[in-house]
Amino acid sequence: MAIVIDPVSPVAFSVFGLPVRWYALAYIAGFVVGYFLLRSFLRKSENGLNLSKKDLDDLFTYIILGVIVGGRLGYVLFYNLGFFVSHPLEIFAVWHGGMSFHGGLIGVIVATFLFAKNWSRGFKILDLLAVVAPLGLFFGRIANFINMEIMGRPTNSKLGVFFNGVSDVPRHPSPLYEAATEGLLLFVIMYCLYRFSGLKKHPGALGGAMLMLYAVFRIFCEMFRAPDAHIGFLTAWGLTLGQLLSGIMFVCGLCVFALATRHRR
Repeated sequence: MAIVIDPVSPVAFSVFGLPVRWYALAYIAGFVVGYFLLRSFLRKSENGLNLSKKDLDDLFTYIILGVIVGGRLGYVLFYNLGFFVSHPLEIFAVWHGGMSFHGGLIGVIVATFLFAKNWSRGFKILDLLAVVAPLGLFFGRIANFINMEIMGRPTNSKLGVFFNGVSDVPRHPSPLYEAATEGLLLFVIMYCLYRFSGLKKHPGALGGAMLMLYAVFRIFCEMFRAPDAHIGFLTAWGLTLGQLLSGIMFVCGLCVFALATRHRR
């Protein structure tokens, strides 16, 4: 028996007639929680970082731009290039949805190194961001579920969800699977690695670990998530674009981790 849910409006509330969407609130929550967590980590930082409050404010400006620009361009290039070539103005219509985690990740990495201005400092900052980032993923996936986006494949499982008046068949609530694994579980693991392991002494090691762990969780969750309708499966045996990108991400993370831990700092 599937779980029956009444759809929730994608608009949380309005301010002076302007709609405020759950997706926007998820981004705001992710940035706010991430900011205060990062500030807390910097007070107890053991990796030599010395960022003032102004530096932290500037860093988050870079990060916000990296997430938005990278996430949108990633979706345009990876998921729907043909459509956006025909409708170029839609690239700027972010309120219509369409953000790529892998693109956002690239945007954050580029923005962080632009801010840091050198490799060592950039990797140290990325290590702390690797601990914080999963909470932003958690909020984003919850918003995906509210918006009934990136829903899962049809299922007869008791975990299946049926949205009244919207769903055709019960489906896996894959955004919730991703919120639990790529979000909460990944945060717990990364925090434990930061707090109880010696990886923070090796700039880049925590960042590499986060890339590998996220890739594993994403590849697993893609087994329940329906592929984008206009892309479908990439192979006859069911490879999705998300799994392909995550596989590349895992290899990159492994290389970064291996290089970071090869020599003691």
